Amino acid sequence: MEHKRLTLFAGHYGSGKTNIAVNYALRLAREGKAVCIADLDIVNPYFRTKDSAKVLEEAGVSLISPQFANTNVDLPALPAEAYRLVTDRETYGIMDIGGDDRGAYALGRYVPGILEENDYRMIFVANCYRPLTRTPEEAMEVMREIEDACKLKFTDIVNNSNLGTETTAETVTASAEYMEKLSKLSGLPIFATTAVENVAKQLPEEFSPVLPLQLQEKYFDLPSQKPGNRPLWG
Repeated sequence: MEHKRLTLFAGHYGSGKTNIAVNYALRLAREGKAVCIADLDIVNPYFRTKDSAKVLEEAGVSLISPQFANTNVDLPALPAEAYRLVTDRETYGIMDIGGDDRGAYALGRYVPGILEENDYRMIFVANCYRPLTRTPEEAMEVMREIEDACKLKFTDIVNNSNLGTETTAETVTASAEYMEKLSKLSGLPIFATTAVENVAKQLPEEFSPVLPLQLQEKYFDLPSQKPGNRPLWG
């Protein structure tokens, strides 16, 4: 798995991008890289990168999050220090972008610096079981809305197709046709397939590379909801 200096995760609300961003940051840290992750999500007040602050700190990953993250105040304001991800080129930066076009607007202020360095990967997190992206065509609409909002094009796709705790290897493998069509429509490669660790071990070689996931602790506090409607894997 080739790494870029900056990796940005965006997608439809509830696609799982936050949990993937955290896990990817931890993977880079395990490889001995200096890593900083920024929570640029001004849309979702529930799942936040800060939920994993302790795990990230223990792994040596720096965390930048909105001042009022995980409080009863949730303002659409981003910390000025988030610019460090663009300017500090000795550090691998991870950006967790807010869901849909509303959250993507926040990324716009960093785009000139990102394009100037040109060492980034902009990843669309796709879940074929998520409402409003149940077809590749619907997913493409979301992709274009995000691109138009932030003025930055996606470069890759991550297959995060799952049904929460009810996910099996068959759940993931059944997404192959969907992802192949999305890749063809967008002209973008599948960067990786994600799955919780026990499911990841069961996936066939054709889904390689696989990014095994550990779920954020807050996920386990969620009330039971119908599959496909709950916040899925971050």
